[in-house]
Amino acid sequence: MVAQEYLDFFQFGGQTLDQALRSFLQALVLTGETQERERILGHFSRRYHHCNPGAFPSPDAVHSLTCAIMLLNTDLHGQRLGRAMTSSEFVANLSGMMDGQDFPREQLKALYGSIRSEKLAWAADEEEEEEEEAGAGGSLTPLSRKKSNPFLDLPGGAGAITYRRGWLARKVLAEADSKKTPWGKRGWKPFQAVLKGTVLYFLKPGGRTGVPRRAPEPGPFPDPQEEEGPEVEEPLGVHHALAERASKYTKRPNVFRLQTADWRVFLFQAPTLEEMFSWISRINLVAALYSSPPFPAAVGSQRCFVRPILPAAPSRSPPEEQHRSHEAWMERVAQELFEHQRNLPEKRGRARDLDEYRLKKEYLLYERRRYETYVQVLETWISTGAQDLEGWEAQAGPVVAPLDPPTLTKAHSSPSLVPEPPVAPTIRVKRNISERRTVRKIVPKRNKNLL
Repeated sequence: MVAQEYLDFFQFGGQTLDQALRSFLQALVLTGETQERERILGHFSRRYHHCNPGAFPSPDAVHSLTCAIMLLNTDLHGQRLGRAMTSSEFVANLSGMMDGQDFPREQLKALYGSIRSEKLAWAADEEEEEEEEAGAGGSLTPLSRKKSNPFLDLPGGAGAITYRRGWLARKVLAEADSKKTPWGKRGWKPFQAVLKGTVLYFLKPGGRTGVPRRAPEPGPFPDPQEEEGPEVEEPLGVHHALAERASKYTKRPNVFRLQTADWRVFLFQAPTLEEMFSWISRINLVAALYSSPPFPAAVGSQRCFVRPILPAAPSRSPPEEQHRSHEAWMERVAQELFEHQRNLPEKRGRARDLDEYRLKKEYLLYERRRYETYVQVLETWISTGAQDLEGWEAQAGPVVAPLDPPTLTKAHSSPSLVPEPPVAPTIRVKRNISERRTVRKIVPKRNKNLL
């Protein structure tokens, strides 16, 4: 009864079906599950047939065509995995749907062309409009960030502490889960970086290209929360991250490596060596202070290695409690790594088992190095009073992540023995055809008939 009284306010007389549907969707917020939307479209179909009784034979025919138009709009303008629906396929799908008969072919082609040229506009909810206005106003919210990830909640509001800011050049080596970045997206890009709370913001320099060879003149940095959306790259959460000097990268000086909680890998170039060590120390300090304990890994039916879940919510524990927590996890990871290296896989095992063993070993080695760095950073932070960043850096010096222990090398049983000379590799010489020896069975002519 309420729906019928509401639909009486709409006058669809003389309009085509797509025009009436557009005006209806502009006035009504169509939300809910599929069955709820279908019931609302049923009321719309009855109202349209009442206003245009000669256009279609029954309200059911209008309802079938309306639902087909909604599906066509999703197929043409939504996130499709394959190719889009063609006009002939749209006509074929509606065969016999007009009370057992076919819709006029020209009418279906006109509807297809209308939806393809202009998608159906949906009315926005009041909450969505407020969020869009807030994003257009300049606040850096998850909905207004460029290339935002809706599944990653980055904490750090207006009251967060700014730990460092300066110029950095960034290069993306690996995306989430250590997936290699395509070659076209690995270039160096300069940014004004701001480490605020557990979030690292990247502000684009206006009108500048290339990597600056030296630090720009000192000046006021814009606040990341007040930057406009198009000028701000996707922020990066540094919780459970590890920054260390990129010793294997020799193409540029003053480069450090950053690996995030979701195993994305970045390279950053600082203007000077001192700034590089300052960025490494402060990123590791923020990660050690605010990284919460990990959650247990997901359990599945398949026997495969799954990393634990690292929460993005910052820890509220004091530095002393964080130090004890990281020490406990460091010992736990070391014990797990020892047990893992004791249970070696079979040499003739499946390739999948060998890959699982290798992935888990790499993860445990990285986690042990990360927790050792956190413990070392917090020890120096607590010993200096846990207040002044400049004084802490001057007293503690550059905090470098501990290296992995070298692998065992093969040694002789007695140190007095002279090592045996290396065995010269055997070289296979290809002989000439004339030098090859062949054995040929000679059969006398007189005995050929016996074979």
